[in-house]
Amino acid sequence: MMQSEPLIVLENIGVKLSGKTVINHVDLSISPNEIVSLIGPNGAGKTTLVKIVLGLIKPTTGRLRKQKDLRIGYMPQKLHIEKTIPLTVKNFLTISKAARSIPIETVLAQVNISGLISRPMQALSGGELQRVLLARALLRDPHLLVLDEPGQGVDLNGQAELYQLITEIRDQYQCAVLMISHDLHLVMSATDRVICLNQHVCCSGHPEHVSNDPAYQELFGLEKVDALAVYAHHHDHVHDEHGNIVHQPDGIIAEPNDQRDHHHG
Repeated sequence: MMQSEPLIVLENIGVKLSGKTVINHVDLSISPNEIVSLIGPNGAGKTTLVKIVLGLIKPTTGRLRKQKDLRIGYMPQKLHIEKTIPLTVKNFLTISKAARSIPIETVLAQVNISGLISRPMQALSGGELQRVLLARALLRDPHLLVLDEPGQGVDLNGQAELYQLITEIRDQYQCAVLMISHDLHLVMSATDRVICLNQHVCCSGHPEHVSNDPAYQELFGLEKVDALAVYAHHHDHVHDEHGNIVHQPDGIIAEPNDQRDHHHG
């Protein structure tokens, strides 16, 4: 792999499904070892963009470029397993369609769930299931790790621990991470770049730490607050009730609490 070149580049990507624009004029690049958080409301086009990155769908317009022999590990938002099927964690990872480059026992240790190897999948808690899915994504020794709502079904303290684990995995594997979330404000502090998507890229930048925010210190505790951050969401425009862009006059910035530009999913 070329470490000096982006792993993946999306240029002017647009997607129409059944005649409806899902995403439009989206540019995105992900560099080696970079953590990028993609945020936005439900229906913003995050899942569609992920499918393009994974090669599952082709864009209607624009171009996608990937480094040669790029290995991608994917962690889905959720997984349905029939309750009547006897399936242990080891069985689940063994039958994974992903080609295994790393032993199952190794990845389970890396995500701190070695003791669950013989546990039935149906008996896992939300946090345990997310770690199993993360382990499956690591089996290919990926250059790029794509995580769709990794905090799904996990309590807030568990999310902080999971985000910290993802940072450690990035450092250990020297892989890039594309992490998808619907939450506008709550993203990991180690994120190198945050991109807000609402069919188009609303804005992008670095997250801001919340160490001096009393509300977050109380919510997560002082030992957890460094693992989480608030992203200050500044726009040069707002959206009307139909989602259309309304540009602000010069010098006026739409803040997160602007009632005209809510992005909560």
